[in-house]
Amino acid sequence: MLANRWRRVGKWVPLATFLAVGLTGCGFLEGPQSMVQPAGPVAQDQLQLIGSSFWIMVEIFLVVATVLVLAIIRFRERPGQRGLPPQTEGDNRLELLWTIVPFLLLALLAVGTVKQSFSLSASPATKNALPIKVVGHQFWWSVQYPTYNNLTTANEIHIPVGQKVLLELTSTDVLHAFWVPRLGGKTDLVPGKTNYMWIEADQPGIYRGQCAEFCGTAHADMRLVIDAQTPQQFAAWTQAMLHPQSTPTSALAQQGMIDFAKAGCSGCHTIAGTNFEGQVGPNLTDLTGRLMIAGNLVPNTPANLAAWIRDPQAVKPGALMPNLHLPENEIRAIVAYLESLR
Repeated sequence: MLANRWRRVGKWVPLATFLAVGLTGCGFLEGPQSMVQPAGPVAQDQLQLIGSSFWIMVEIFLVVATVLVLAIIRFRERPGQRGLPPQTEGDNRLELLWTIVPFLLLALLAVGTVKQSFSLSASPATKNALPIKVVGHQFWWSVQYPTYNNLTTANEIHIPVGQKVLLELTSTDVLHAFWVPRLGGKTDLVPGKTNYMWIEADQPGIYRGQCAEFCGTAHADMRLVIDAQTPQQFAAWTQAMLHPQSTPTSALAQQGMIDFAKAGCSGCHTIAGTNFEGQVGPNLTDLTGRLMIAGNLVPNTPANLAAWIRDPQAVKPGALMPNLHLPENEIRAIVAYLESLR
């Protein structure tokens, strides 16, 4: 009867395994934030260490499982057996073996880990790297380029392909964690402290990431984009950022600039080339060129931008941007102004 019960349970094992892989592993492996699809030397080294550790653990499992199965078969209860089998005390050779072997395996893992820790340290690997300051906020990212007249953007980091980038990471409020899986592992952003990490992209593309440390209600929607560009594209982007088009050209956009200030938006946001110098919210200088808005939550379209201004909580629950209850004509004008920024 017990055997029949186990046979019935066994029929569901393949299906359960398939669902576990399909619902968890596959989506992660094929998604845009896959650590098993490295696109830079940091992520490649880290994946190699994870791979070597994994196979060591697999070998340990196979050895232990084999010994366990053999012990179960060899020392199972025999028909007619009475009482306990002969008892023996510990085997010194066996105890020495299972002490030395784990020690050697841990030492092997430690060598790779320590070696990688030194190779991925901020110095001297990043001696000629491009420095970028990243500051975590609830629930968005501020990005500043010290070597380019401190030009500032938000939620998108533009980097040149093939060049090391030194990230200086800190936070203004609570703990955050910077994580772009295809370019490198996680690093904490700690209030009052600066942590460092370096990354490098091997090929142009969009690399997505997110905050990996619970930081509040909208933590899951605190997303990040790294735009790896050719050196020529990166140079063009920096020049456009240093010389922004901030003067509205249409009558509706001009009215939107007035409404932007009247609504108090300028008290929270900076737009280069204007007297809007708020430091509470994201810098909006290059808003038109960004792929996403609301902390990289929704595509950057006029309709989504209007919805965000109309009711931020409806788009991103937990966002700290208030609902100003603006009339629709002012929302349209402000959208037209923001869409005119280059």
